[in-house]
Amino acid sequence: MLREILAITGKPGLFRIVSQGNKMLVVEELKTKKRFPAHSRDKVVSLGDIAMYTDSGDKPLGEILDLVYARNEGKAIDVKKLIADGGLRDEFEAVIPDFDKERVYDNDIKKLFTWYNILLDAGMTKFAEETDEVAEAPASESSEE
Repeated sequence: MLREILAITGKPGLFRIVSQGNKMLVVEELKTKKRFPAHSRDKVVSLGDIAMYTDSGDKPLGEILDLVYARNEGKAIDVKKLIADGGLRDEFEAVIPDFDKERVYDNDIKKLFTWYNILLDAGMTKFAEETDEVAEAPASESSEE
């Protein structure tokens, strides 16, 4: 699910791939549903390719978003209040206790919580990739025949 959701450098919000053209993608903003082209000069990153640093290695964004969802019981996070109270890192540490405190910046945490709210507003509640397990199962069954 997160593979089709994109972040584009210089543009706020998250976007869904609608179609591909010659040297561009047609994307739709999740919040406004406005469509526009993302050209090859734009830096586009799939959320499925993003991970965050922990002391035990990198943790995929989907797993982190699932943990945030579970901790907040499916409710949105008041990011502005967390920033004002200085509790941004404390809230993230409650979700991921072993995050790398030197390499994960406040801005990264703010972006994660903002993305979580956008995805929640778009109706997404399951973030971790399950396609790998499903894709492997038929292959192992067919090899036994």
